[in-house]
Amino acid sequence: MVPGMMVNLAKPKAMELARRLLDWGEELGVQIRLPQREAHALGCQGDDLQTWCRTVDAAIVIGGDGTFLRAARRILDQGKDIPLFGINVGHLGFLATGTVEGAQSELTQILEGRYTVQKRHTLECRYIRGEEQKQYYALNDFVLYKGTQAKLISVAVEVHGRPMCVFRADGLIVATPTGSTAYALSAGGPIVPPHVPCMVLAPICAHTLYSRPIILAPHDQLSMRPRCEAQTFFSVDGQDGIGVSEGDSLQVSLSERRWVSVITLPQQGYFELLHRKLMWGFDPVGEMSDDA
Repeated sequence: MVPGMMVNLAKPKAMELARRLLDWGEELGVQIRLPQREAHALGCQGDDLQTWCRTVDAAIVIGGDGTFLRAARRILDQGKDIPLFGINVGHLGFLATGTVEGAQSELTQILEGRYTVQKRHTLECRYIRGEEQKQYYALNDFVLYKGTQAKLISVAVEVHGRPMCVFRADGLIVATPTGSTAYALSAGGPIVPPHVPCMVLAPICAHTLYSRPIILAPHDQLSMRPRCEAQTFFSVDGQDGIGVSEGDSLQVSLSERRWVSVITLPQQGYFELLHRKLMWGFDPVGEMSDDA
């Protein structure tokens, strides 16, 4: 196996761990390949991204979930599918499930082939403005949201060309199962295991008592159209702020062409992850009583 590595260069802890793993790999006779951006920051030789994507069999991503999303997008933009394993130096870490303390043992498991690969669904969006069309892909979510003004936006939503609702809200989130534990969770959406093929549509602060998140089937075609003159933007995995005008259309569906492969270690099941990250079963009152 040829391992690769992507790193959040803005996090000193991530840089420190990257150097430690590079030194550790060198002691074992294992060359961990780096893209040029990371290689330059770490003072090593690296490959251009296209060559790197052709060369590596799996990649370690050191940072947080945002770093993992950016790494997945860099690879998706190259039209490649490289299994990724995230080591978390950020906050919750639903995608970056590895630990700083266990990084060497986890990487050993990967080098020895003691892991499984889960294909994560991505969303595909066709952004239509008049005769112009652009294509976007997201692992977590697409979000249509208001600008800096403290006012609601109106968004007409259709499924398979049939009207579903006109939302008056701060915005709308369309999430994959992977993204159901991200922004959509904050908007009251359900937690969906990543192996369940569906989309989650969750309004943000809707101005109504009846508005609720809804689950859409894997082959549903969702359309969102702003119906107001208020400043409106569109984000891709939280990484863009693309201006959207009244009359523009966002056509969203689960992609049948692009996936993100995520490495899972035997000791890191999804429901164990939820239990640990969301502290399910944790009794703070009981913990305080035990300490008293």
